Amino acid sequence: MLEAELQSPDYILGDIVINLHQAKRQAKEYGQTFYEEVTRLLIHGLFHLLGYDHEKNKHEAAKMKRKELEILGGIG
Repeated sequence: MLEAELQSPDYILGDIVINLHQAKRQAKEYGQTFYEEVTRLLIHGLFHLLGYDHEKNKHEAAKMKRKELEILGGIG
């Protein structure tokens, strides 16, 4: 992908939709704050838009999880 394409305002990866009610339930289930869970879901969705797919196989799932944790670690 060309750098100019990424800088274009017309370049769209896709949409990320987060069910806030489900995020609230998951936050409670995982022992996270609501903000932490929404952040995790946003990062998870972004990785899907970038082509990562945890449902492909265990290797891809581990790779995606590692990347998510790397980003989450940099936020906290």
